[in-house]
Amino acid sequence: MRRKISGWVIAVLCAILVFGCGGASSLDEVKLYVAPDGNDAWSGTLERPAADGSDGPLATPGGAVNRLRQLRAEGSIKDAPVRIVFQGGRYCLAEPVTLSPEDSGGPNAPVIFESAPGADVTWDGGVPVTGWRAEADGTWSSAAPPGCGAPGVPVSALWINGQRRTPARTPNARNVNGDFPRDEELFFIEGPVTETDSAGKEVSSRTAFRFRPGDLKPRPGLEDARVVVYHSWETSLCRVSSLDEENRVVTFTSPAVWPYGQWVKNQWYFVEHLAEALDQPGEWVHRTREGLIRYMPLPGESPETVEAFVPRLRQLLVLQGQPEAGRYVEHIRFRGIAFEHTDYPIGQEGHHDAQAAHSVNAAVEWTGARYCTLEDCRIAHTGNYGLWFRRGCQRNVARRCAAYDLGAGGARIGECGSPAMENEAAAWNEIDNSIFLDGGRIFRGAVGLWIGRSSYNRLSHNEVGWFRYTGVSVGWSWGYDPSSAHHNTVEYNHVHHIGQGQLNDMGGIYTLGISPGTIVRNNCFHDIRSNPKLYGGWGLYTDEGSSDILMENNIVYNTTTGGFHQHYGRENRIVNNILAFSSNEQIIRTRQEEHISFYFLRNIVYYDNSRLLGSNWKDDKGYVTEGNLYWNTAGPVRFGDDDLAGWRARGHDLLGMVADPKFAAPEQGDFSLSPDSPAFALGFVPIDRSRIGLYGDASWKQMPEILAARLGLDRIQP
Repeated sequence: MRRKISGWVIAVLCAILVFGCGGASSLDEVKLYVAPDGNDAWSGTLERPAADGSDGPLATPGGAVNRLRQLRAEGSIKDAPVRIVFQGGRYCLAEPVTLSPEDSGGPNAPVIFESAPGADVTWDGGVPVTGWRAEADGTWSSAAPPGCGAPGVPVSALWINGQRRTPARTPNARNVNGDFPRDEELFFIEGPVTETDSAGKEVSSRTAFRFRPGDLKPRPGLEDARVVVYHSWETSLCRVSSLDEENRVVTFTSPAVWPYGQWVKNQWYFVEHLAEALDQPGEWVHRTREGLIRYMPLPGESPETVEAFVPRLRQLLVLQGQPEAGRYVEHIRFRGIAFEHTDYPIGQEGHHDAQAAHSVNAAVEWTGARYCTLEDCRIAHTGNYGLWFRRGCQRNVARRCAAYDLGAGGARIGECGSPAMENEAAAWNEIDNSIFLDGGRIFRGAVGLWIGRSSYNRLSHNEVGWFRYTGVSVGWSWGYDPSSAHHNTVEYNHVHHIGQGQLNDMGGIYTLGISPGTIVRNNCFHDIRSNPKLYGGWGLYTDEGSSDILMENNIVYNTTTGGFHQHYGRENRIVNNILAFSSNEQIIRTRQEEHISFYFLRNIVYYDNSRLLGSNWKDDKGYVTEGNLYWNTAGPVRFGDDDLAGWRARGHDLLGMVADPKFAAPEQGDFSLSPDSPAFALGFVPIDRSRIGLYGDASWKQMPEILAARLGLDRIQP
C-alpha cells in the first residue's frame, strides 16, 4: 500500500515542481523542515539533523505551527512566504493541528505545508495496535492502546494492513459494509411498541420495538454493542437500555427521529460490536471492560507482521477562524499530505440523524477560512466525514485530492442553518478533480458531496462512488420558504454505485428548496441502487420545494426507480439529458401543483421494460414535456394508457418522437449517438462523456480503479 501511494505522491509533486508554486517567491521565503527524526526544540531550518546534534528539523506538525508563531512574534517573517516541508514518514498526532487567524499568510506570501519531493507524508490520528497474541479459539487479542475508546464505548474502527475490518455483527454480511443485503443478513422488526404521549394519545414508540423470536437475547458484551436500524434514508445507531426477552421488547437509551415501523412494517436492523458475534474471518470486537481488542484473522495473516491501527482523534486538521468578528484564517495551502485514522465513538446515548448524517463532523474541518487550498492530499480511514468547509468559509479550493474509506461522507460545504450575518456565509468554494470513494462505513445516510445553506460553490470533475445514500446533495430547505442555497454549480462529475441496495429515497443528485442559478450539467450518474423492496433510487431527484434549477446534458443509467423524479417544486428545467435503463419507471412526477413544476425538454428516454411514467401524470397541467425522444427496446412506448398520439392529444410532446436513438453500445454505458440518430432532428446536443470525471495524467485518472480494488469494492456482489 505504501509503495503504491508513494508513487502517486511522487507524480503529484513532480507536477508541482514543473508548474511552480502558485505565486510564492522562493527568493525571500522562510523555509522550515519537519522530519520523524527531528526535534521540536530545534530551529527547523536544517533539512537533516546536524552531525553534532545541535540543530536540525522539527519533529511534529504541531511543533512547526509553534515555530511559525514564534517567528511571527519575533518579527522574523514579516511579509515573506513560509514553506514548511515534511520529510517522509507517519506523524502521529496527540491532538488536531489547529490554525488560527494569526497563522494566516498573505496573497503573495502564503503559508505552505507540503511533503518533500518523493515523500509519503501522513498526519495520523490513529495508534498502532501491537503485541497480538494468538488465542486457542483462532482469534488474536491485544490490549487496546491508551486513550482509545472508553468503558462501554468501543473504538469505531480497526484497520489491518490498510483495510477497514468488520465489527463483529449478527447476522453476518457477505459484502463490504453489508451492501446489497439478503434477508438472511438482517433481522426484521416484528412490530412497533405503543406508548402514551404527553397529550394522552397512543403512539408508536421511538425508543423501543418488538423483535421476532430468537433474534435478540441477553448476551455477554451487550453493553458495548449497538443496534443499527434502517429508517428509509437514514440509520439509527442505538445503544440498548433494556431487553425484555419474555415480551420480546428491546428499549434503547435515546429516541430515534421517527417511530419504529413508520416507513416500513418489517424494518431492517442488525447488531454489531457484539463479542459473541465474533465468528467470521475479518471481524473484530473491542471488549471495553477487559480493555482488549480481539480479531479473527483472514487466511494468510500473521500476528507478527500485520500493521494494525485504531483511531484516537476525531479530527486531524482544524482551521478555526472567527467569521462573526471578521477574523479569518487566510492564504494557507496544504500539498501532498495524507490525513488518516479518525474516530467517531458512539456513546451510551447512541446516534440519530434526520438526513445525510448532518450532525457528524469531519476529519479536516475549516471554519472562517478564506483563500485556503487543499491540493494533492488524501483523507482516508475516517470515522466521520472527510472534509468540511463550514461557517464563513469563502473562496477555498480542494483540488486533486482523494478521500476514501470514510465513516460518513466525502465533503461538505456550508451549514444546516442560514448564516446570521454576511461574514458567516459559506460561499464561492470549489471542490475539483477529486476522488470520493467508499463512504457511509458507519453512518450509512451520509452523502458523497453535500452543499447545505451555501451559495456560489462549484463541484466539478469529481469521482464519487460507493456511498450508501445519495451521491451529491445540494440545498437544505424543505418547501418554498426563502433559501440561502443558490447559484451552485455541479458539473462534469462521475457519480456511481450509490445506495448499494441499503437505503431509500435517494438520488445520484438530490436537491432541496428554492435555488435560482443552480446548475447540474454534464455529469454522469449510474448504478443508483436503493433497497429494491421499497422505493426511491433515482438519478436526478428534485425533492421538496426544488425550484429554478437547470439540469442539462447529464447521462443517467442503471437506476432502481427512475432516471428523473420530481417530488414537488417550481419551474425546474430538465433539458438534453439521457435517461436510460431504470429497473422500474423511467420518469416520475409525484405532486400535482397549480404552477409549472418542471419543463422536460429534448431528453432521450431509453428503457427495456413496460413502465415509462411513474406516480402522478393523470392531469395535463403543471408540467411541460416537449421535443423528447422515447424508445423501449422491450415493446411499445406507452404514456400510461396512451400511445404517442394520445399523449400529443393531451398537449404533450407535439414535436416529440418515438424512435431508436441509435446509441453505440448502451448496455456497456456508451451512449454516443450515430451520425444518423433521429435525436439530432429534435435539436439534441451530443454529450461528450470524455470530458466527464477526473482530468490530468493517466495515473491520476486510473486512481479510482486502483482504490476500488484495494478497498474490495470491485468484489461486491449485488
